[in-house]
Amino acid sequence: MNRISALVTPLLPSSCSVPTRRRYPGRANRYTKRLNLKPLTSRIVLLTRRRQLDQIVEEVEAAKKRYGRLNTIVMNSVLEACVHCGDVDLALRLFDEMAEPGGCGVDSITYAIILKGLGKARRIDEAFQMMESIEKGTALGNPKLSSALVYGLLDSLINAGDLRRANGLLARYGTLLLEQGGPSILIYNLLMKGYINSGSPQAAVVLLDEMLRLGLEPDRPTYNTLIHACIKCSDLDAAMKFLKEMKEKAEEYYDDSLRPDVITYTTLVKGFGDAKDLTSLQEVYLEMKLCDSLFIDRTAFTAVVDALLKCGSTSGALCVFGEILKRSGDDVELRPKPHLYMSMMRAFAVQGDYGMVRNLYLRLWPDSSGRISKAVQQEADNLLMEAALNSGQLDEALGILTSIVRRWKAIPWTTSGGMAAVRLEALLGFSKSILRPHILSKVIPGEPIESIMVPFEATRPLLGTLQLKNVVMRFYKEQAVPIVDDWGSCIGLLHREDCNNLDASLVSMMRSPPPCVSTTTSIGRVVDLVLEKKHKMVIVIHCCGNGYSSKAVGAFTRAQLYRLFEPEQKLLWWM
Repeated sequence: MNRISALVTPLLPSSCSVPTRRRYPGRANRYTKRLNLKPLTSRIVLLTRRRQLDQIVEEVEAAKKRYGRLNTIVMNSVLEACVHCGDVDLALRLFDEMAEPGGCGVDSITYAIILKGLGKARRIDEAFQMMESIEKGTALGNPKLSSALVYGLLDSLINAGDLRRANGLLARYGTLLLEQGGPSILIYNLLMKGYINSGSPQAAVVLLDEMLRLGLEPDRPTYNTLIHACIKCSDLDAAMKFLKEMKEKAEEYYDDSLRPDVITYTTLVKGFGDAKDLTSLQEVYLEMKLCDSLFIDRTAFTAVVDALLKCGSTSGALCVFGEILKRSGDDVELRPKPHLYMSMMRAFAVQGDYGMVRNLYLRLWPDSSGRISKAVQQEADNLLMEAALNSGQLDEALGILTSIVRRWKAIPWTTSGGMAAVRLEALLGFSKSILRPHILSKVIPGEPIESIMVPFEATRPLLGTLQLKNVVMRFYKEQAVPIVDDWGSCIGLLHREDCNNLDASLVSMMRSPPPCVSTTTSIGRVVDLVLEKKHKMVIVIHCCGNGYSSKAVGAFTRAQLYRLFEPEQKLLWWM
C-alpha cells in the first residue's frame, strides 16, 4: 500500500480571515503627532524685523488658543521680539508665564535674551540680580552660569555706552572668563566698541597696545573695529594702514580669516563718503569689485550709493544703482530698500531733474524691498513736488501740491516739502493759491472770545451718569456734547465717534479734560486752536483771581467758525 502524504492547508474565505487591528484617528497617541511650530517661529522672526510687536502678540495668542501651550523655542523668539522692539516689561511678563508651573519652561537662551533686554533698557540692577540668582543656583529652570551669559550682558551694556557698568561686570565675573581660556580677544573687541559708542574712539585704538602686550593677536572683528574708530576720529590714513596690515597678515600667515570682508570695505566707504573724498571712495569700491571672494551685499551697495551722493557724484551713484537693479534680477536679496530710492530722489530733486525723480517715484512701490512707511510715502510726494518746482514746472508742482493736501491733510512746514510749498505759493501769488488765508471780516481777531461765545447752558450739556441709549439721538445731530458732573462742572466732551456702547455711561466714553480757554483769550487764538488741533468744541471758563473757576461759562464750536467766514470764502477743505 503506497503511502501518500499530503500537506493540507485549510482554505478560509476572505470574510473569515483573521481580523486586523483598526486604527482610529481619535485614538491615536497624542505624542505620535508633534506640532510643527516652525512656520510660526519664522513668522515671528519676520515680524520682529518689521517691529510689528502688536501683530506678534496677536498671532501668538491665537496660536495658544489653537494649539494650547507653545514650546520654549517659539516663546524665546517672542521674547527676542520684545527686546528688539524695546518692550522689556512685556518680555518680563512673558518670562514669568514661561517659568510658572504649567508653562513651557525656560532655558539658558531665555535668560540670555532677558539679560540683553535689561541691559539695553539700562535696568542694570535687575540684570545683576538675575545673574546672582543664576550664580547661586536659585534661578528658575536651574540655568548654568556661563561665559555666554556674561558676554551677552556685556555686549548690551557696551552698545548702550555704559562702560562703567561694563567694567564692573568684568570685575565681578572676570574669574569665570579667565577659567575658560584666559584673556579673550572678544572682551577687547567689545570694549573697543564700547569706547566708540561712548564717544571716545581714541581709547579704542589705545587698547590695541594692551592686547599685543598680553600676546593676543587681532582678528578680523578687531581690525574692523579699529578701522571704525579711526573713521570716527577722521583719521582715514590710519584706517587705510590697518586695511593694509590686514591684507599683509593674511598673505603672511595664509589665513583667509584675516582678509578684509564686506564689513571692512563698507566701513571705509562710509568714512570716505563723510569726508567727501571721491577719489579714495572710487578706489575702495574698485577693490571691492576686483576681490573674487567678496560678495557685495545690499548694505554695502547702499553705502556706496549714499557715499557717492555725499561726494556730489550723482552720475556715479546712478551707475551703481543700475548695477544693483541688474543684479537683483538674479538675487532678490539685492533688491534696494526704500531708503535708497529716497536718497536718489533727494539728490535729483535738488538738481530739478523732474523726469528722473518721477521715474524713481513710480518704481518705488513695485521694485523696492521691505515696508514703505507712511513717512516715506509723504516724503516721496514732497520730493516729487520739489523736483517739479526746481525744474520750473509750476503747474505740475501745483497739481502735486493739491494731491498732497488731499491725501495727507497737512504739510509739515519744517520739512523740505513744506519749504517747497512756501516757495510755490510765493511764485504763484494769491490768484492761484490753494492755501490762501480766509478773512474773518465779521469779527476782530484781537477781541476776547467772550464776545462771540455761546453760553454754556445753550450747549445743553449732559449728565455723565446717563446711559448712551437714553440720549443716543442727540449725537445724530451734534458731533460733540459737553459732559457735566452732579455739581454742573464740565468734566469732558463726548464725541460722536466715541459712542460705541449703548449700555455704557457717558462719562466712561468721554474725552477728559476738555479743551479750555479763558474768557479773555483772543478770538484769533481760539480759531487757531480749533484749526490746528481739530477741536470740534472749546470750553470757555471764567478767570477768577490767580486761577480758573470750575464752572464753564461758554463754548465755541467749529460750526460757529464756519459761520464767521464770508459767503464766497470756503473753509480749508482738507481740515
